[in-house]
Amino acid sequence: MKFFITLLLLVSSLLCSDTLIHAGKYIDVINGKVISKSSIIIDEKGVIKEITSGYKNSRGYEYYDLKDKTVMPGLMDMHVHFGQEYLSKAETPVKVEKEYSAIAAVKHAKLTLDGGFTTVRQVGDSGFIAISLRDAIAKGDAIGPRIYTSGKSLATTGGHADHTNGRAFGDYVYPDPESGVVNGPYEVFAGVRQRYKDGADGIKITVTGGVLSLAKSGDNPQFTQEEANAVVQAAKDYGFWVAVHAHGAEGMKRAIRAGVDSIEHGTYMDDEAMDLMIENGTYLVPTISAGEFVADKSKVDGFFPDIIRPKAAAVGPQIGGTFGKAYRRGVKIAFGTDVGVQAHGTNWKEFVYMKQYGMPEMKTIISATIEAAKLLRIEDKLGSIEVGKIADIIAVSGDPIKDITSMENVVFVMKEGKVYKNN
Repeated sequence: MKFFITLLLLVSSLLCSDTLIHAGKYIDVINGKVISKSSIIIDEKGVIKEITSGYKNSRGYEYYDLKDKTVMPGLMDMHVHFGQEYLSKAETPVKVEKEYSAIAAVKHAKLTLDGGFTTVRQVGDSGFIAISLRDAIAKGDAIGPRIYTSGKSLATTGGHADHTNGRAFGDYVYPDPESGVVNGPYEVFAGVRQRYKDGADGIKITVTGGVLSLAKSGDNPQFTQEEANAVVQAAKDYGFWVAVHAHGAEGMKRAIRAGVDSIEHGTYMDDEAMDLMIENGTYLVPTISAGEFVADKSKVDGFFPDIIRPKAAAVGPQIGGTFGKAYRRGVKIAFGTDVGVQAHGTNWKEFVYMKQYGMPEMKTIISATIEAAKLLRIEDKLGSIEVGKIADIIAVSGDPIKDITSMENVVFVMKEGKVYKNN
């Protein structure tokens, strides 16, 4: 009888579908601590089942030995653009079909996941690329991070996201709310409702000028207070978050007063804007990487069109310094890179820049995990390694708390309990 009981127990253990990770160190982003020598058990549904101190016996589990690695939650980038990468004026093709951009987006998604980013927010799209890719990844037809997307951005006529900027008058049809251009509260509601119809997860608006649009100003206000208020009012009806492209202080203050969720870039943010963000709980998504990229390329003759180059030279160098000041003042920070301006797969550089401009290493990782999850309103299921949460878990070689450049060295990626990378 003892023999059969032992055999039964052995067979049961061999049939166990749970996964065990031995973590030499894991980063507890809730408490801001590094915990040594832990066992993390994930159930067959991809949910964290147990976390214990020490190394549990691995027999009967699908087992991953990360005892010489630093383990942390899957990273989140709150500002990406799959399907595009900025090229020099000389390198830019005469035309790029949207179908090609969709194919490129699949490549960009895989690069991003390999870099440890298991969740992203795509804010701004040329069409339905991110919405379609989001659904393909969710169905298992493509490999990449889970995507939350705004679909097409909303701009006012001539604004940063007006796709007809730079075209001759006779070469385009006047843009409407469906295509992303709104003027006045009535059209704002039409634009937001169209995004709901399109299947978006949130809304992005461009309340000021921008660097890479074919328009003169990089920071002038481009939404009235009434228009900004209408965006938030309409978004609330559909449970949307609202992300706001903003370089100039006046435009972003209008957006913050309206009650938006995040300010992207925030280049010329002043003290009043920072205080408003603190008062309203508004997040800053800094995108320092993009600022550093455009600042560097503005020095290269011919890289940018003449109308863009002075904006890149002026705006780019400001973003990092503004981020540092906002962090020290107490503004909430969520990690975001704006990859698609710079190359995909370089998201990790944002950690280095954040450290360079004054944020401690642990805080940079927290900004890319639980704080980003809070911005997306998914902190109940993602953003930290805790029992009951979805098993998005990555590991890096080295110790990023001592050397933040270790974030480049992602060697293990698990999303929803499934391993996508294991070097």
